[in-house]
Parts: sequence; structure tokens; C-alpha cells
Amino acid sequence: MLPARELLREAGLKVTSPRLAVLRAVEAAPHSDADSLFEAVRRELPRTSLQAVYGVLGALTSAGVLRRIEPATSPALYERRVGDNHHHIVCSSCKSVADIDCVHGEALCLVPSESHGFVLEAAEVTFWGTCPACQPRAAASAPLFS
Repeated sequence: MLPARELLREAGLKVTSPRLAVLRAVEAAPHSDADSLFEAVRRELPRTSLQAVYGVLGALTSAGVLRRIEPATSPALYERRVGDNHHHIVCSSCKSVADIDCVHGEALCLVPSESHGFVLEAAEVTFWGTCPACQPRAAASAPLFS
């Protein structure tokens, strides 16, 4: 992964302290929402506003420097892993997110039965399950009889 300054320059963006701080925050905590990133950036740049962080996230996403994902029932999340067609798995309980490389072999519904004239560019798949940390709680609360 390119260093943040070089990444911004290659994307045609001005190198600013807020952009660098947001990139460092996303690097440290991938799949974070804007509020969490704001808290991380504010520790580094105390005078930063939430609106400024949203502006930086929008600019970085538009430039292809960040990827925005939107799992159902969750706020938008941001990551630096861009340019590949990876997918995500989300814990149904705690909402933690992990990357999953593109499916090989028998593909899940990655090719639609009808494109309606669209030229396909990518497919997004979100897998849902229970993460290892939540599995003991899920097992403990499962009914004894079905």
C-alpha cells in the first residue's frame, strides 16, 4: 500500500493534515464509521469538526482512495483496500466486519440472470454470520429445543 502522501498526490488531491489524519485513522481501524474516525482524528487534530471529516471522507472516496461500504442496518464504513473486488463478512451480533477475497470456483450469484442493458463492472456480496467472539454468547442463548 502506498504511503498516504504519495497516495493523495497520485489521486490528484492536495496533501493536507486532515486528509493524512483520516487516512491514518482508516489504516489503524479499517471498516470504521465516520463518527469513530472523527474521534480518532480529533485526538490528533483537536480543532477538527465532524463536518470536516465527512468532507474528507467524501473527497477520498470520490477520488478512489477509500472505499465506502454500507452493510444493512449499519452506518457507512470506510476502508483503504480499493481496486479489487473483495467482499465482506459482518457479524450479525456485534457488527464486526472482515474482508473476504473474491469467491473462486462455484460463484454465488455474481452474474445476474438479466443485466437490463447495463454493462457490469463489479459485484458486491456481503456475508452475514456470527464472529468467533460472539459464538459462545449465541450458543448460550440458543433454545434447547426447536
